[in-house]
Amino acid sequence: MSDIEREVHAVAERARDAAADLAPLSRAVKDAALLAIADALVKRADEITAANAEDVERARRDGTGPAMVDRLTLTPRRIEAIADAVREIVELPDPVGESVRGSVLPNGLDLRQIRVPLGVIGIIYEGRPNVTVDAAALCLKSGNAALLRGSSSAYASNTAIVAVLRDALEGTGVPVDAVQMVPGRTRESSTALMRARGLVDVLIPRGGGSLIQAVVRDSTVPVIETGEGLCHVYVDADADLDKAVAITTNAKAQRCSVCNSAETLLVHESVADAFLPRVLESLAESGVTVHGDPRVLEVAAAHRTGATVVEATEEDWATEYLSMDLAVRVVPTIDEALAHIRRYSTHHTEAIVTDSLKASRYFVARVDSAAVMVNASTRFTDGGAFGFGAEIGISTQKLHARGPMGLTEMTSTKYVVTGDGHLR
Repeated sequence: MSDIEREVHAVAERARDAAADLAPLSRAVKDAALLAIADALVKRADEITAANAEDVERARRDGTGPAMVDRLTLTPRRIEAIADAVREIVELPDPVGESVRGSVLPNGLDLRQIRVPLGVIGIIYEGRPNVTVDAAALCLKSGNAALLRGSSSAYASNTAIVAVLRDALEGTGVPVDAVQMVPGRTRESSTALMRARGLVDVLIPRGGGSLIQAVVRDSTVPVIETGEGLCHVYVDADADLDKAVAITTNAKAQRCSVCNSAETLLVHESVADAFLPRVLESLAESGVTVHGDPRVLEVAAAHRTGATVVEATEEDWATEYLSMDLAVRVVPTIDEALAHIRRYSTHHTEAIVTDSLKASRYFVARVDSAAVMVNASTRFTDGGAFGFGAEIGISTQKLHARGPMGLTEMTSTKYVVTGDGHLR
């Protein structure tokens, strides 16, 4: 075992001990600790921004793009917003101890299934240091210990934030080791975390597709896949075209850099001539570049929409742009739209725009994704928008949790059976 593996295993063992002490704590104790964290973040904002300035300067020297630098940057106002998000988590119900189901069996045994923490959760994430706080707060509220492995680009920021979090936990009743930063800045430390089976209960990767797939491929610890979103909007033959234009534009352009933004638009051929000029004009006003199939190129050439339209390639149908780009294809039937989605979807969110109840039911029944929207933007797939409060990510897999992962999804269950000397 290498030195870094020993270090990672050491923090994981401390996290495991902390998780055992954290699990039975009351909501009042956990909420008080979270409020202490929120106050400490604001009070020590200068320390955090000073450390963050080191990361930002390094990123600029390395030629990192403006968008990524912006996501990395922390300001006093942003830290205040992060602290407010922690206070919002305090207001959420505590799922631990909730009774999922129960009954008294014919033999008199009292059977109850209750929610319990997962235990030790490792989070591997990119770029954004606000995730350090979000993940730690969600883990604590749900009774889990957090092992945080951010990217090397935010190393100074994350180190400072974790120091603030741990100091804030002193004297609250919550074990300090319930929040720890995974040691090391190299790939080796991430790999050691991924291989810490038996010490870490679950890993949650947050970031781009390459990060998520690397964790899924290399980890021996169970992984909950999150985030990668190649989302589709299908405009049906019976769509209200006004709604279709508005939904498509919102799904793509309201915030294009997130996993629930639309990346592909599929249009039924019977409405293509009426719909495409309108949607191309709307997308052009938002600055979207369209990657279109031959029918889309033909319509664009025949109408002065102002849209930037380029020929779509096979690669476009499989691309999560996270930019002001949208692949657009005309399909002959709803079944062809469904076949396209089955082939290219990452199982995040798909939407249908239609006034046909039959078509919407047909689409919903056949789409295999975490969320399906009917006459609504894909942008609604979000813990806050769903009324769950904060989330740790959007799960695109099928085991345990699927869709926005709020506090409930960060728990498992156990059965408590109470008898009176019962024997079998």
